[in-house]
Amino acid sequence: MVTAISDDMFSGEAISDPYSYYGKIRDEDPVHWNELYELWVITRHDDLVWMTRHHELFSSEFWKRDKKSPYPAIDESDMGLYKFMREFFMDWFIQHDRPVHTDQRKVVHKWFSPKSMETWRPMVRSVIKDLLDEAGETGHMDVMRDFAIPLPLFVIAQMMGFPNQDRRFIRSMAEKLLFIGRGETDRMKPLTEGIKELIDYLNPLVAEKAAKPVDENDLLSVLASGEKSGALTRDEVVANAILLLLAGHETTINLICNGTLAFMQHPDQWELLKRGEFEDPDVIVRATEECLRYDPPVKSLQRIGSEDVELGGKLIRADDRIRWFISSANRDPQKHENPDTFDISRWPNTHVAFGSGIHHCLGATLARLEGQEAFKALAERYDSLTLETNEFEYQPSITFRSLKTLPVSLN
Repeated sequence: MVTAISDDMFSGEAISDPYSYYGKIRDEDPVHWNELYELWVITRHDDLVWMTRHHELFSSEFWKRDKKSPYPAIDESDMGLYKFMREFFMDWFIQHDRPVHTDQRKVVHKWFSPKSMETWRPMVRSVIKDLLDEAGETGHMDVMRDFAIPLPLFVIAQMMGFPNQDRRFIRSMAEKLLFIGRGETDRMKPLTEGIKELIDYLNPLVAEKAAKPVDENDLLSVLASGEKSGALTRDEVVANAILLLLAGHETTINLICNGTLAFMQHPDQWELLKRGEFEDPDVIVRATEECLRYDPPVKSLQRIGSEDVELGGKLIRADDRIRWFISSANRDPQKHENPDTFDISRWPNTHVAFGSGIHHCLGATLARLEGQEAFKALAERYDSLTLETNEFEYQPSITFRSLKTLPVSLN
């Protein structure tokens, strides 16, 4: 029998321990209607994968098709900002279905190929060395502030050709965009401020790139070429540059920080990583995949029903809101043995941290590369990392699993 399930997905419990919160929903009502936010909550691994592979039934055009009031509620005076935000996000290629999604993604798809990403590995290693050298001078490090944020931010800024001195501004604006996944009633103000400031920043850069021949080594130049081919408008080029900038570092930030915490909380796995890394090059690959499964950087994604469909004995109707929860699917005991155990020898690892199907994360290879190099460098350099706190505070987001800080001593 189903017991009472709290529908407040921004409660302290849901934010601090999504595995227990959504695990309960998965066990008791895996296709759950959340009355508070008027949406379906999908928590089983196989259901999530089935939905991603039937994209024609579950549309990505949420912001275009959703006609209900914002969830959670916002200040009535901010509805104009909400409209602006919706129209902006409609320009992201990930917010489209086929064929538009395919045509727009194709502009940069080859740029993110495994072969292309591998050419950036030496630069990633160099940045990691510099960051850890600097941290080593004090013997302390806030993994989030001093390592997890600056590494992927530097990398994506280099890829897009942004000046080094602009990285702090870019990060501050990206943090405003993250209000899209939060629950404050006044969240539209910082969110739209971040959007507008990044549009103003990128417009002249995109114009400059569009006026020159395409530089295949420059991601922003390649993206701007989509306007010449007719796949993108100028506004869509700018919007998708913001998407790539945000997605190109935010998820990796959380992968590195969450994964480092997992190793510190499981010293046996840290020792296994340190021993195995030099004996078996695959161990760092498996370790990174387990970090992605155990505490994934993205908690949930949203869709909207395209037509009536039955799932788990429930009828999901056309235009119903849907959120599937990666954090729950990754710990589904029907798919993963001992799912709450952090085990870097786990293989194969069928996590869905990067989604599945046609919307599988474009930057998955880059995130994996940066995660692998980060964990490898930490294991090579330090005998142990010691937590300087036992209290962990997470950003109040329904979308991202993001620590606010992670102070450690380096030994």
